[in-house]
Amino acid sequence: MKKCSLAATAMLCLAPLANANADTLLGVYAGAQGWNTSADGGFSETSAGNGSFNLDSQTNSSLYVAIEHMIPLVPNIKVNYTTLDSDGVTDLNTAFEFDGNVYAENTTLLSTVDMSSTDFILYYELFDNDLFSFDLGINGKYIDGNFFVEDVESGTSGDAAFKGIIPMAYSRVMFSFPFTGLSAYAEGSYLSFDDHKVSDVQAAVTYSFIESLALDMTLQVGYRDVSIDIEDLDDIYADLTYDGVFAGLEIHF
Repeated sequence: MKKCSLAATAMLCLAPLANANADTLLGVYAGAQGWNTSADGGFSETSAGNGSFNLDSQTNSSLYVAIEHMIPLVPNIKVNYTTLDSDGVTDLNTAFEFDGNVYAENTTLLSTVDMSSTDFILYYELFDNDLFSFDLGINGKYIDGNFFVEDVESGTSGDAAFKGIIPMAYSRVMFSFPFTGLSAYAEGSYLSFDDHKVSDVQAAVTYSFIESLALDMTLQVGYRDVSIDIEDLDDIYADLTYDGVFAGLEIHF
């Protein structure tokens, strides 16, 4: 808590140093991304160990909106909604207990992960010009999910729903290449606290193909990696990773 307080104080002190020559007094950014994810890992209801499942690749999506302004000391805000779904079929190499049922070794088990995350980000533009920008802030990542398993042969099944908010640090850096419409950025949220270890990072190259006083439109191609290692979040234990290439479109007005 002391570290979070110090970080918040530092950001408040540094916020007025942000470049006052922004293109508008109020800017809205809205974007959508399609993300081809490879998933790996497992989940359980006890700390004895997570089941490890064969999870298939799947296309997930991300939607976001950010509002930036020139009011001193008041942070900008960004909300980002991401689906984290996957399923697969696994031949268990050890017994697995879930939702009151025990699935024996060699059982063929269908597993489904139906999960989403919503990031509520407050951040400051500590530096911003036509060539380089740097943002720093905090993120409340709200995770809402449901895990489901089913014995393919017997039909025995079980599920568990969970949700919770994980506080994280947030940063973003962007470089622009003059007269080309091209930029590159890296963005991420991070947490390592008690037994929770969560990260959500992405890097992309962007191309602005429409630039006008009323509207900018930008294409994105990049790579994203999400790692969720949680211990007893709403009575759920999970160690899951998602990674893959994404493409997106952003509108700025």
